[in-house]
Amino acid sequence: LAGDYNVIPEPHDCFDPAAWATDALFLPKTRAAFRALENLGLTDAVRATTDAAKLYTFWDYQAGAWQKNNGIRIDHLMLSPEAADRLKATVIEKHVRGWEKPSDHVPVAGIFDFAPV
Repeated sequence: LAGDYNVIPEPHDCFDPAAWATDALFLPKTRAAFRALENLGLTDAVRATTDAAKLYTFWDYQAGAWQKNNGIRIDHLMLSPEAADRLKATVIEKHVRGWEKPSDHVPVAGIFDFAPV
């Protein structure tokens, strides 16, 4: 299940947690709903492959957010247990945000091993 979930799951998923503390994307209720998906058995593909900070998928068009890397991670790839078992890596296609007239979001891709087991 991939897309814009409009949730910042953890503090290291945004450039400045204090700036987002009262925003709906970062409220405890919103984050709890995201955790409920994980509790159903879905895996956050990015966090299954790395715990690195500053991995963002969205940068506002205002205030030089892209240029300053003031982003947030709100686009997620949630995997079933079977897909998570085959996940080898994830890629946040950050470079596309630098294209002419880009979206404010960038794609998140999963790399899987579908070789027969």
